[in-house]
Amino acid sequence: MDKSQSFLHSFLQHFKFGSTTERNNEAELKRMTSQEQKIFSYETLVSATKNFNAIHKLGEGGFGPVYKGKLSDGREVAVKRLSHTSNQGKKEFMNEAKLLARVQHRNVVNLLGYCVHGTEKLLVYEYVPHESLDKLLFSLMDAESEKRKQLDWKRRFGIITGVAKGLLYLHEDSHNCIIHRDIKASNILLDEKWTAKIADFGMARLFPEDQTQVNTRVAGTNGYMAPEYMMHGKLSVKADVFSYGVLVLELITGQRNTSFNLEVEGLTLLDWAYKMYKKRKSLEIVDSTLASTVVTEQVGMCIQLALLCTQGDPQLRPTMRRIVVMLSRKSPQSHMEEPTRPGIPGSRYRRPPRYSALSSTVGTSGSHSSDSSNTLTVTATITSKSSATAELDLRGKRPMLD
Repeated sequence: MDKSQSFLHSFLQHFKFGSTTERNNEAELKRMTSQEQKIFSYETLVSATKNFNAIHKLGEGGFGPVYKGKLSDGREVAVKRLSHTSNQGKKEFMNEAKLLARVQHRNVVNLLGYCVHGTEKLLVYEYVPHESLDKLLFSLMDAESEKRKQLDWKRRFGIITGVAKGLLYLHEDSHNCIIHRDIKASNILLDEKWTAKIADFGMARLFPEDQTQVNTRVAGTNGYMAPEYMMHGKLSVKADVFSYGVLVLELITGQRNTSFNLEVEGLTLLDWAYKMYKKRKSLEIVDSTLASTVVTEQVGMCIQLALLCTQGDPQLRPTMRRIVVMLSRKSPQSHMEEPTRPGIPGSRYRRPPRYSALSSTVGTSGSHSSDSSNTLTVTATITSKSSATAELDLRGKRPMLD
């Protein structure tokens, strides 16, 4: 057994795999592991985090808390500590260990190793000094305003491009297609050079090579989930594309999608951006702190790109490969289609006929076509059995049930 196999074999033996499915998962984990990971002693991590002192706590997820630590060789790390009482956290913890074992990309957070000590189970990652994007992007208090100003347009465009490249790697260039399912500002980390790194793979899913869509139970965060996934559990790479589009609009506007509310018209962030785009007033939605650094052509392109990503019909959304190509063009807008209306969970929309797929309008009739391949209706009620059993937690995140 080589070192890379030894890493996950040693890690997995501390978990109980009772069912056939769980045993199969264990075999899959061993098969997937190809990169050498380091086993950290519990004492090393206790020392690095000053006994998991609260002042070193970076945040907390469904799995448990994350702490900043400093190893004896001077390296700074982030340590995820599995909560002893969280069954959901155990699933996310194992899922992340499994998926990140073979992932290596500059725009994806790097897993350095792990530690198992009795009931304590920890994952160790590279530490990124600027922490998560949301802490900078949505800083509204006067004391934090300087943080937000650090995100000038050049850095925001770099983040938009970096996340796109990271998702392209996960969807098409990694050993297996990986759908993240929870792309949002709080899951994008920024290193010392402001390089964006996709993090938190607790909700992520491997995707079968011979399929373009699967039906699965819903997991993710409200406001970022694609309507076909949220309402019907239909998961494809286009669900990540939708979430990416929401993130791009948040970077451009400085507004959080989940709390956005235009008082006069009651529009969502996506509706507002689309309405302003159709009125040729796209630049009016740009974050005022970007006034001195904005590159008009790039911003206009990114707004149009975000609206293409958040279209109601998943088939009309571009792939991440095409998005990366569009972002790299000097004059990209001349090669971009007109976006159709954004897909808002709870709304109803009709997929346009194929011959008019690039039309700037989309039908809103409530009638149903007998051809299910040409019509997709989103209703305000989650009707699938699996979705109905998914209760929201206080952070707006849906649990991973499958």
